[in-house]
Amino acid sequence: IKDLYKAFIALETEEECEAFLDDVCTIKEIRDMAARLKVARMLDEKKVFSEITQQTGCSSATISRVNKCLQFGDGGYSTVIERLKEK
Repeated sequence: IKDLYKAFIALETEEECEAFLDDVCTIKEIRDMAARLKVARMLDEKKVFSEITQQTGCSSATISRVNKCLQFGDGGYSTVIERLKEK
């Protein structure tokens, strides 16, 4: 697993990341991860569950899980959200 973490850190461009994810993940896995990030960003913007479901198509269970990670997780979503805001 550590090698996977290092692989992400080694990527330098959006194109490299896209190529790596295309090789490692299925299209559904990539879409699911992208949807979860969208949910996290919307929760960070204080959007309500019904609006998030409508805009993302994610279930309330997925939204709840992401929300739990934002509230009690290791800070991964928060780190990414803040860095994306900076760009």
